[in-house]
Amino acid sequence: MIAAFTSLAASLGLSPDDPGFWMPLAFMAMLFVLIVAGTVLDGFDLGVGILLQLAPASERGRMMTLLSPWRDANEFWLLLGVGLFAAAFPFAWGVVLGQLYTPLTLMLLGAVLRSVSFEFRFRARNEHKPRWLFAFWTGSLMTAFGQGMVLGRIATNYQGLPGYTFFSLFVGLCAVAGYVLLGSTWLVMRVEGDLQRRAVNWARHAIRWTAAGMVAIAVTLGLANAGIFYKWSNLAHLGPAVSTWGAMLLGFVMTEMVLARLPTRAERFSWVPFVLCVCLFLLMMGGLAYSLFPYLILDDMTIWDGAAAPGSLRLVLAGAVVAIPLILVFNILAYRSVFGKEKPPKLALPGGER
Repeated sequence: MIAAFTSLAASLGLSPDDPGFWMPLAFMAMLFVLIVAGTVLDGFDLGVGILLQLAPASERGRMMTLLSPWRDANEFWLLLGVGLFAAAFPFAWGVVLGQLYTPLTLMLLGAVLRSVSFEFRFRARNEHKPRWLFAFWTGSLMTAFGQGMVLGRIATNYQGLPGYTFFSLFVGLCAVAGYVLLGSTWLVMRVEGDLQRRAVNWARHAIRWTAAGMVAIAVTLGLANAGIFYKWSNLAHLGPAVSTWGAMLLGFVMTEMVLARLPTRAERFSWVPFVLCVCLFLLMMGGLAYSLFPYLILDDMTIWDGAAAPGSLRLVLAGAVVAIPLILVFNILAYRSVFGKEKPPKLALPGGER
């Protein structure tokens, strides 16, 4: 690994300890962590939101209540990721924003609609609550679909031909299915009874489309770019490539097997599908990062071409060093009960006793 980075630095005419070399790498690593955290931790939130209209009306309020402890933390990832990218890679920001204007706008509008409707739903009169539930569902669908379109556009290197546009739309639909899978497996882990049985059924339908989307992204990346195809097919990297594909296939098969036995025959393993789905998302995003590295825009702009000057990066890094420990503490506290079963509400005792 050290030899690879030394060779990469030398190809840029830099040394490995030069801030102009390692600081863009450090910010790219932080950005990757934020993207992964946002995809996984905000993903189950999006998935549950999309499932609202499939659930019985009597269960929708319960599903919204389940999300309450994590809503504030989930909103944080998208904003921080966008801010970090704009600050650390200003030369790429304008180009990427121009190419992804439509899906990013869809994501932003969806995120705002989700936040507003979630808060207003708890303060609205009973007769108005269904409207805000529908708005939260709409915002969740917009955000998930927009993220899928972003992925589709990146995989096709921002090509504007009709075929590539339809591919981006297909990936958007598969992204919706992927978040439905993540949200439904989270519900399987969190709840019991009729809602859990419904969540199992939703997950089994969504897993096929999720797999189709991941395969489509991988195949398109390889076919559209000779460099990426070589990365995954040359003999030196064939072992990791086969291991990655084997792990993903095993993850999908095991998820389907456990779901087929829930909720009656394998209740003690109700957490397994969610953990496997998280692993699948991590494998997919790790593969994407490996495929795209070191480019921000394939074959056009590397992370060093798009990065700010070292002095500016030092200023951003100073803020990150202060903020990241606080963020970690906040999120550890917020997500510490994400795996637990739903707790029944506490009822007040007669006479005002506690």
